[in-house]
Order: sequence, then C-alpha cells, then structure tokens
Amino acid sequence: MWEDPIVQEVREIRKELSARFNFDVHAIFEDLRKKQTATGSKLMRNKLCKNVDQTLLANQDSATPHPGR
Repeated sequence: MWEDPIVQEVREIRKELSARFNFDVHAIFEDLRKKQTATGSKLMRNKLCKNVDQTLLANQDSATPHPGR
C-alpha cells in the first residue's frame, strides 16, 4: 500500500511532540499558548471565528450526498 510522505512526516512530528510533553494534550496546548503570547500572533483559536462564511462550513460536511448519487 502506498503511503503519503507528507502524512508520514506529520505523524512523526506528532509522535515527537506528544513524547516531549509526556502525551499530555493540556501541556501541549499550554506550550502553544506561551508561544502565541511570545510571538504576538495567533497560533490557535479557542472558538470558531464568527466571521466564517457558514456556507463554507456547510460544504465541508462529508455526509452530504453527492448530487450524482
């Protein structure tokens, strides 16, 4: 089976990051918050942006049947 090298790289980074923080998701996000404060730019959002076009979100629903089906 063919494996996507980008997906493989993301998985490896995730494993390394998880191990660095002892597999504690709260510690990972705390580190992100510290980096966000230090850089002054948004690295993550706590809530869905209210300005997001709702039609874009609706189009992301994979359960919507394809028109040709």
